[in-house]
Amino acid sequence: MADQLYFLEKARELDATDPLSDFRSKFLGLHDDLIYLDGNSLGPLPAGTSERLQTLLEDEWGNGLIRSWNSHWYDLPTRLGDLLAPLIGANAGEVCFCDSVTVNLFKLASAALGAMPDREKIVTDTLNFPSDYYALEGLIGIHGNRHILERIPSDDGITIDPQKLVDAIDTDTVLVTLSHVVFKSGFMHELEPICEKARKMGALVLVDLSHSVGSVPIDLSSWGVDLAVGCSYKYLNGGPGSTAFLYVRKELQDQLQPQLAGWLGSDKPFDFDPHYKPIEGIRRFLVGTPPIVSLQAVEQGIRLLLEAGMDQVRAKSIQQTELLLDLYDAILEPLGFSLGSPRDSSARGSHVSFKHSEAFRINKAMIHPPEGKPCIIPDFRTPNNLRLGIAPLFISHEDIVRAVYRIQEIVVNNEYTAFSHESAAVT
Repeated sequence: MADQLYFLEKARELDATDPLSDFRSKFLGLHDDLIYLDGNSLGPLPAGTSERLQTLLEDEWGNGLIRSWNSHWYDLPTRLGDLLAPLIGANAGEVCFCDSVTVNLFKLASAALGAMPDREKIVTDTLNFPSDYYALEGLIGIHGNRHILERIPSDDGITIDPQKLVDAIDTDTVLVTLSHVVFKSGFMHELEPICEKARKMGALVLVDLSHSVGSVPIDLSSWGVDLAVGCSYKYLNGGPGSTAFLYVRKELQDQLQPQLAGWLGSDKPFDFDPHYKPIEGIRRFLVGTPPIVSLQAVEQGIRLLLEAGMDQVRAKSIQQTELLLDLYDAILEPLGFSLGSPRDSSARGSHVSFKHSEAFRINKAMIHPPEGKPCIIPDFRTPNNLRLGIAPLFISHEDIVRAVYRIQEIVVNNEYTAFSHESAAVT
């Protein structure tokens, strides 16, 4: 009890001086009986998004009808891209919102392979997101299975040895592709030395930013990243299944030929030419008609992060994840948990995983509490990862303390045993 009082007092002191504390009120659906630690999977709804969509539905679609394509919608994919660009260290005209992460990765990876047909090696690691592997495997099949997908192994299941990754890049490498922040452990790659080696070897670097955009500062230009993709429904708070984005370094845009070509990526789409000719610039990576309602839902989340500033977001994230690790040392490790994320904040994004043999049922017990206890929403990743997402715009330090002590209750009182091992469709 004394420890709990100590941590609560410490958390309240940090909350009292938190420069981002006012941002919580800019989201809907958050209340004192809910501690939402899954913003790294689906961010909550910004209040401004609800208002903006109402305008789109009633005025632009309801009254403007098809006229709104010219007045509001046609350039929305690139306007949003330019809005996002400062958050990822990109320039105007280098980012475009379209399709899903996997589709965008497939588009960029196929363009890279097409640009260097004599090279046969693709380098990734064993901690990458499976959907990225699937896209690459499909692409290799399309190219006659002549490419090798080299997966750099993890020695501990948490991190990747950066030197092993760098050493794997050679003159036969066409593409290096990995997740900036790893989805299970939160391990964060240092991209600059990887890009430097790839540049020397003549290879391209394609990075998945899905678990880092909006949670850590990103500087694609200075790091030398060639290509990137990312989703908008996590820390960008764009809504379930919201439109993804892609980045192509400006010098590369007109050198890369889209292999998945579509009419809105052509130079004159409304000439309806039967033969494809790509437009110059980032728009050549568009394919079909953009989903305007989904696209428009992304804007407010980006603006909130720009208003907060990524340096302040990252500072609070480190402060909160360090508090979480202190609580782990004092409370969770003695209960049989082990740390599934890097301890060093410089190698960690903004989510932390704890491993436990009963992680799945503990996760269920957190989400479905008895009366009088808060609902805490984390997520579970197989086989034994309880993953806590720290989204600094709406999570308080006190939320973190309350969540850890609730986990202690669940384990000590065996509350998780009331839940089955049966999994829902989405975990």
